[in-house]
Amino acid sequence: MANSKSAIKRIEIAERNRQRNKSYKSSVRTLMKKYFTAVEAYSADPKPEAMELVNERMNEAYSKIDKAIKRNVLHKNNGARKKSRLAKALKKVTANAS
Repeated sequence: MANSKSAIKRIEIAERNRQRNKSYKSSVRTLMKKYFTAVEAYSADPKPEAMELVNERMNEAYSKIDKAIKRNVLHKNNGARKKSRLAKALKKVTANAS
């Protein structure tokens, strides 16, 4: 256990940041899974409504990834890699649909 006031405060701040980071990382993973599910549904049945859902899910995921980068939860290269994976999945499906 910490002995000084400053050490106690650092422990509290570290825990607060850990919880925030955990929340962001978890929601990024969840949104990415929802996106991949939407892309899979679109590849099974390519309709305009399905594509709308894919675009909506992509926007949500991109937004959350960008916010996580802005708040230093994710490194910018890590965020770029995640966004690239999302775009690559859609490109693969749309190339097959054409």
